[in-house]
Amino acid sequence: MNPSLLFTTVLHYIDTSPRRLLAALCAICLALLAFGLYLQYQQGLEPCPMCIVQRYALILVAACAGLASLGAKKCWQTAWATLALLLAGFGAFTAARQSWLQWYPPEFASCGRDFFGMVESYPLSRAIPMIFRGSGDCAAVDWSFLGGSIANWSFLCFSAMALFLLVFVVRRGRCRAH
Repeated sequence: MNPSLLFTTVLHYIDTSPRRLLAALCAICLALLAFGLYLQYQQGLEPCPMCIVQRYALILVAACAGLASLGAKKCWQTAWATLALLLAGFGAFTAARQSWLQWYPPEFASCGRDFFGMVESYPLSRAIPMIFRGSGDCAAVDWSFLGGSIANWSFLCFSAMALFLLVFVVRRGRCRAH
């Protein structure tokens, strides 16, 4: 597909169906979250702390896009889309940092702890929050697709979301007080 035609089509839909685009972005985020859970629970991949942070960013982008899609007012949509843009940028930054760690792994440090080691070493009140931080190694590449790790693909997805949201926010313009 011609990139300029794709861009023109996106601009057209931003003008004519902004709520549908925002709802679609929310659905894409939820699909990515579902894929992450599939990799964790069906394929046995343990998420690292940076993966968990990216999941939270994805949840928040989905929530902001979903809330933006519920409002018909341009100001409402722009405000929530701006927040989603910031969160997508944060997710992209975290994914980029994790990609860097995978390309240049530290000599002896890992960013995760063993689940059973946490439960045995710490009281439950301290171990529970540590569990939600993830237990995998952020520098490990346990899965890849077309030569890219989960962190690489996460960076691309967050960057695409941020680019879309940036175009959306710029195209929708400023909110006007009446």
